[in-house]
Amino acid sequence: MGGLAVIARQLGHQVSGSDQNVYPPMSTQLEQQGIRLMEGYRAENLDDNPDCVIIGNALSRGNPEVEAVLNRGLNYVSGPQWLAEQVLRNKWVLAVAGTHGKTTTTSMLSWILEAQGFKPGFLIGGIPLNFGVSARLGESDFFVIEADEYDSAFFDKRSKFVHYRPRTAIVNNLEYDHADIFPDLDAIKRQFHHLVRTIPGEGLIVCPANDSNVNDMLAMGCWTAVQRTAINDGAAWQAQLLTADGSRFRVLADGQDCGCVDWDLTGGHNVYNALSAIVAAHHVGVTAQAAVVALAEFKNVKRRMEVIATINGVTLYDDFAHHPTAIATTLDGLRKKVGGERIIAVVEPRSNTMRLGVHSETLAGSLKDADIAIIYQPDNLDWDLTVLLPFADNIIICHTLDSIIGHLVSYAREGGHYVLMSNGNFGGLYPRLQVALTEQV
Repeated sequence: MGGLAVIARQLGHQVSGSDQNVYPPMSTQLEQQGIRLMEGYRAENLDDNPDCVIIGNALSRGNPEVEAVLNRGLNYVSGPQWLAEQVLRNKWVLAVAGTHGKTTTTSMLSWILEAQGFKPGFLIGGIPLNFGVSARLGESDFFVIEADEYDSAFFDKRSKFVHYRPRTAIVNNLEYDHADIFPDLDAIKRQFHHLVRTIPGEGLIVCPANDSNVNDMLAMGCWTAVQRTAINDGAAWQAQLLTADGSRFRVLADGQDCGCVDWDLTGGHNVYNALSAIVAAHHVGVTAQAAVVALAEFKNVKRRMEVIATINGVTLYDDFAHHPTAIATTLDGLRKKVGGERIIAVVEPRSNTMRLGVHSETLAGSLKDADIAIIYQPDNLDWDLTVLLPFADNIIICHTLDSIIGHLVSYAREGGHYVLMSNGNFGGLYPRLQVALTEQV
């Protein structure tokens, strides 16, 4: 929604918006773009009688501002529909879908096109450090978009990505998520297949060769060419790892050496993200060799293993991972990078799926590469985290932020890497922890 606001502003509209608990980096970005923020949802926020109200999918009937829109007869639309009608029409849309890695891959692809002078538009669910903004209108016929399978709005329960009509589509992976709206994995596969149905026969689908769920979904019917990727395997597009942590790898296209990516990112998941971005860029005319060169300058996305401080021998990372698979791959990459140095993972189960306890059976295993895993159990969590304890001996459950900070300060004398994982602001933990670590010497 923040990105849509930025694009609407660049189209020349006067833009304001309502939200709860707006926090950086998005709040800062919006203010810098001259977009007025209103804290909370109130009918009076609409007293300027806006020409159009874009309603995000987090809102539902009963919300006071939604009720005011309906009662006053104001023009309203979902974000994906507005974007499709006002921006994406007549564009070559490159869409990045999948359960994990959408934000990073969209950022990589946007950067590759930018480095080659394409000046693409983009809409990304985070802030890529190469650009400093999550969205822009662009100056060309190409638009790169993070294509989410979540529903569009309370009045449009289709997945967002069915609105986008991409010509080039990446499907990074496919797992069960969004348990608040999808009853099972098959329901998610059907939504992804709806996306596949919209891709023209002259388009392209990029996906990993070894994801059985993606392959099952494509077997439901596919009318578009598919290019597959793999690591150290025989796919048409593959990466040969030169370091175990994925910080250096060689790219091969049909056996041809296209160069070596040497960057600051780690983890096999980011190698797959890079391969997908390279193949998608190739579809619009960027050589793989040029894409490899561009990725060497890729700076990642805010809140994706972003180093936020190094204090008295402790490195603090801010990471958005909120699904067991994402947690596991992130920690695996860090472990391969730092070897035997201490890793402490601090997890807030904040996503709707995690809050429902859907991933309780896999969460403990996803933390195996951490020496210590601290998991936050707020009073309003819908399940008891103690069910994890029989499955791992490295888990500590904390019911308050003060308790988390106390544990982390006590461990700080031995140094190491603290990975703070949340898709929110973790109740303001980050600045409080930095102060506590600074004062503990």
